[in-house]
Amino acid sequence: MQLLERAMTIAKVLASASDNSLSISELSVKCNLPLSTLHRILKAMIKEGMIEQDDQTKQYRLGTIWMELGLQVYDTMDYISKIRPELERLAREVEESVYLSKPAGLDTIIIERIDSAANPIRIYDQLGIRIPMPIGAANKAILATMPFSQATEIMDQLTPHEEIAELEAQLEQIRLQGFAISHGERTAGTSSIAVSILNGFNEVVGAVSIGFVSFNVSADHINTLTERLVATGKRVSTKLGYRGK
Repeated sequence: MQLLERAMTIAKVLASASDNSLSISELSVKCNLPLSTLHRILKAMIKEGMIEQDDQTKQYRLGTIWMELGLQVYDTMDYISKIRPELERLAREVEESVYLSKPAGLDTIIIERIDSAANPIRIYDQLGIRIPMPIGAANKAILATMPFSQATEIMDQLTPHEEIAELEAQLEQIRLQGFAISHGERTAGTSSIAVSILNGFNEVVGAVSIGFVSFNVSADHINTLTERLVATGKRVSTKLGYRGK
């Protein structure tokens, strides 16, 4: 178990590196591991394809196995055939960046971003980043759609006690209106609108969101974005087998 935890720590450190590669000495410092121990782990990770070493610079980077596994996860969500075309359609319609987020424990992971070619002003959220569940429109849309007991457990772990009542009120409003909206929760000057998507087992499997710059955005434009987003969310859920209540 300790070896697995250390290997995952190394992988996460490499993924977050500015140029996605580090020397063994840099890894030793960032992972708080002795060079001898680190060398043994790196050797094992290379054997499994988890990392690679550049022959010239001798720096380490993530291996392609992560991409291979990620693409397999896409298939489990019927991603290519059912979800991506709807995201592309929405991005064309609203001329803003569109995102797909997937629940992952106490967080969500951004697994896709479709940028609009018509809009040079973009909000850039990196693929693969984790965001704590109570933060942002996409996460709140997911949280509001989860079974009450599951949502409560997550809130109890991540939300200060004095803020839980306010968050619960927000989630109830999201359930009533069918979408979530947030302003500047992660990045100042930006807003996001999101809807959850469900599968044929009535399980929330993710959220589709639109990110846009808040400056000089009219209420009419936000209403238009919301209408298009809600329609997209319904189409995606239907394609995943959801039949509604």
